[in-house]
Formats: sequence, C-alpha cells, structure tokens
Amino acid sequence: MFHYKIFERWVKTWIILGGIQVSAAFIAFAQQPSVPTWKEEILAMLNKQVEAWNRGDIEGFMQGYWKSDSLLFTSGGNIQRGWNATLEKYQKNYNTKSKMGVLKFTELECTLLSPESAWVFGHWELKRESDRPAGVFTLLFKKFSDGWKIIHDHTSSAPSNTLHR
Repeated sequence: MFHYKIFERWVKTWIILGGIQVSAAFIAFAQQPSVPTWKEEILAMLNKQVEAWNRGDIEGFMQGYWKSDSLLFTSGGNIQRGWNATLEKYQKNYNTKSKMGVLKFTELECTLLSPESAWVFGHWELKRESDRPAGVFTLLFKKFSDGWKIIHDHTSSAPSNTLHR
C-alpha cells in the first residue's frame, strides 16, 4: 500500500534540503573574491602606464612593456627594437614634464587572441601647454608569469586636430 503522506513529507524534505544547498552554494560563490579577467588585467596595466606617465615616471611607464631585446616599437615610420633602446628614446624625446604633458587613452578595443595573447587598439592624446598631439595605437600583448606585457607597439600620430572629439 502506498503511503501518500510519507511520500509527501519525503518530497518536501528533499525540496527544502535542495533549496538550502543551492542557497549555500550561491552565498559561498558570491563571497569569493572575483578573479580579474584578462581584459581587466590589461586595462589595469594600461591605467598604471598612464598614471606613471602623468607623474613624469618614464621607467614606471615602461614597466608595461616586455623587458626584452625583442620588444618591437614602431612609430612615424621608424622601428625601435629592444626595451632599453625604447626607454632611451622616451627619455630623450620626453626629458621634461612639459614635453610629457598629460596622457590619456580612449576608445580602447580589446581582443583576446589566445589564453596568452591579446591585442588592444585605442586612441592616445597628450595635453600640453603648447599643443595637443594625438593619434592611434595597436598593442600586442603576451601573458607572462608576472602579468600581461606589451611585446609590440605600433603608434601613429594624426595631423593636428584631426582626432580631437
């Protein structure tokens, strides 16, 4: 003989226990610290570069680049190879705070190419007393044990006032 009341209690008990388990799992998941995504990590690194630049800290800015002789930087039809050579070029061309101005990156587009590589396209602008140079860049990133680093930077300048919005 089927005992409907016992079965009904059994079902209710399992529904309640299941609800408690789901609630506990949701609470445990919600309380865990979130792990930054690849995009958040790259954008945070680019933000650190902007902050370093705006402090006048070229070496801090360069921490976003792969510290290797294989780093490739192209700009204005020129090719620069190597981290040290790129640092020296920045130090030569931006040897005063007024030449550095205030850097801003905008309209960043990020694309993951593989778990260890990504590219970012964006606009850059320097606000200085005498001018506002601007342009676009494409950055190729590689993920290393110490985080995402730029391994290739292709930056171009726009003719005056063509990119200002």
